[in-house]
Amino acid sequence: MLLQKHILDIFIFALSTLFVGQLRADTIEVCATCPVTTLQAGIDQASPYDTVQVAAGTYPEYNIVINKPLYLLGIGQPIIDGENKGEIVQITSDSVTLDGFVIRHVETSYTKDHAAIRIIKSRDFILQNLILEDFLFGIYLQKSHHGIIRNNYLNGHATNEFGSGNGIHLWYAQHVLIEGNEIEQARDGIYFEFADSCVIRNNYSHHNIRYGLHFMFSNHDQYERNTFEQNGAGVAVMFSKHIDMRHNTFMNNWGASSYGLLLKEINDAEIIGNKFIKNTIGINVEGTNRINYQNNEFKDNGWALKIRGAIYTNVFTKNNFLHNSFDLSYNSNLNDNVFEKNYWSNYTGYDLDRDGLGDVPFRPVNLFSYIVNKTPETIILLRSLFMDLIDFSEKVSPVFTPDNLMDPTPLMKPFQSDLPPD
Repeated sequence: MLLQKHILDIFIFALSTLFVGQLRADTIEVCATCPVTTLQAGIDQASPYDTVQVAAGTYPEYNIVINKPLYLLGIGQPIIDGENKGEIVQITSDSVTLDGFVIRHVETSYTKDHAAIRIIKSRDFILQNLILEDFLFGIYLQKSHHGIIRNNYLNGHATNEFGSGNGIHLWYAQHVLIEGNEIEQARDGIYFEFADSCVIRNNYSHHNIRYGLHFMFSNHDQYERNTFEQNGAGVAVMFSKHIDMRHNTFMNNWGASSYGLLLKEINDAEIIGNKFIKNTIGINVEGTNRINYQNNEFKDNGWALKIRGAIYTNVFTKNNFLHNSFDLSYNSNLNDNVFEKNYWSNYTGYDLDRDGLGDVPFRPVNLFSYIVNKTPETIILLRSLFMDLIDFSEKVSPVFTPDNLMDPTPLMKPFQSDLPPD
């Protein structure tokens, strides 16, 4: 429902933009041999809803201010070079489109959050077909809403967390579509703080220092069909509610404390149809309530699910747990969550009535995972005969794990996902 409403909003916005475009009075041309040789001069000369068309070439400019509705179009990917002197483009008007530029060399400052593009208190903006390189912050939205960020490539060239900013940063923003972007080597690929009712779709966020995507205090957002690969950690969703997470891929996020997805203090979310492949921890969970985990695949992770406590009335159903070192780590003696009809590759039960469901319940928490939680050094005993024996004894007579933490009807065959194969 959120996605459909957002698409309708974008459709109306596109129609209005097209209508306004037909009313544009003029095109201002900017090039090295034109009467207008700089972007700022072209912007200053233009009337509202004009087009400023910029030819290929390099334009050494910074602190460019767009303070009226305009369409800025780059022909042949003109380069705006900030020469490490400050922020490069600042948009303070509604109805601005920036299309087809290379923007690079933002000044690094430890006192100011300089950005390649900053949007302030604006709406109905479009940023598309841009290449942003060597930035502190790439795109910084500040109290702005109803806009589109699509088909851009962002590379921050960041080497450490403290001297870098985020690729796409939203602060007090609403109804923004972020689609088809590639973000790498930033602190966080995409960062949301007080950003509500946004859609993040078909992006590739990889090799970022901290998170591929990071939510803080943001509600009613949706992210779908994105790939988060080889980041410090994949995605963190913290202190938020009503986040819809569907058909994403979290893969190869490895490290001492890395994970595909971190959930901390979130409520009323949907986690459906995602793939968690070769992460240290597939999902790290702490303080979550009323989360629906369905049709996800956990494959070749260290821990598929690592639950640190304080999670209530969550439902895990029709998920595939395939060849993880540990399917589930659980550190509480109480269980208020439901596990049913999941596929567990470690399940050794039988199905005499051939209804596709195991006749013997499966206990996903083994004693060794409990011991490793308490004493991490014991991981060196993984797959030893001694550990197999004590795991078997815990399954027969649970002492350290909740007696009702089980899947009473495990699937005999993996659930078939609608995602494309690896």
